Amino acid sequence: MAQFTGKVVWLTGASSGIGEALAAGFAAEGAQLVLSSRRREELERVRRSLPRADEHISLPLDLAQAATFPALAAQVLQKFGRVDILVNNGGVSQRALAADMQLEVERAMMEVNYFGTVALTKAVLPSMLARRVGHVVVISSVMGYVGVPGRSTYAASKHALHGYFDTLRAEVHAAGLNVTLVCPGYVLTQVSANALGAHGEKHGVTDATHQRGITAEHCATATLRAIARGKEEIAVGGIETWAITLKRFLPSVYARVIRRMKFNGKR
Repeated sequence: MAQFTGKVVWLTGASSGIGEALAAGFAAEGAQLVLSSRRREELERVRRSLPRADEHISLPLDLAQAATFPALAAQVLQKFGRVDILVNNGGVSQRALAADMQLEVERAMMEVNYFGTVALTKAVLPSMLARRVGHVVVISSVMGYVGVPGRSTYAASKHALHGYFDTLRAEVHAAGLNVTLVCPGYVLTQVSANALGAHGEKHGVTDATHQRGITAEHCATATLRAIARGKEEIAVGGIETWAITLKRFLPSVYARVIRRMKFNGKR
C-alpha cells in the first residue's frame, strides 16, 4: 500500500516548483489533494496531470488574504471531512539590500511568508486538535538559520517560521499532532526569478546558484520521506546546507565567510 493512501493533503504553492513536485509525489503515494496557489489555471494544469485527477481539487488562495482562510478551510472540511496533512509551501523570496528595501515591500513579504502561513495553519488546526490527528509541514529554507546579503527580509520570515512552529510542535505533541520543518538549500525552480526587489519588482533572473541546485523532485522526495517518518526537521540540498552546521558550531568562521559574499542584484 502506498504510504499516503487515504490521506487528505492541503498543499499551498502547488502550481509550480517544489509544490508541483510534492503534488505529484503525494498523488503517486495515494493521497487526495487540495491544491492551492493564486493561479487557478496552473492549479488545474497540475491537478489534471496527477493520477486519479478527479479525486483532487483546486482551491485558489492568496496567502496575503488571511481573512479568507476560515471560509476556505470550512469548504475543505465540508468536502473531505478532515485535513490529515497541511503543507505550507507558498512564499516569495527577495533580491535586494536591506538599506534599499522599501518597508511596504518588507511588510508584504512578511504577510505572505509568515502571517499567511500562520493564519492558514490556525484555520486548520482546530479540526486536527479535535481529531487528535494531523501533521503540519512548513517548507522553510536554509535561510531559516542563516542570513546572506540580499535576503534580509526573506531570512527574517524564515527565522520567524522556525520560532513559531518549533513552539507549536511542543504545544501540540501531547495531542498527537506532528510538525515538520523542511529547509531546502538551492533548488532549480523559479523562486529567484520571482523574488522581489527593493520596490516590489520581480528579480526576473534564475540565479546561477539555483541553476546548479537540486531538482524540485529531489526536494519533494526527501520531504515526503521526512513526513512519512515523522521527522521534526530536515535540511535538503547541496553543500550550502552545511552553512547551518557552520553557523551553529563555528559562528565566527561563518561570519567571516558571509562578509566576503557580494550582492549585485543579479547573482
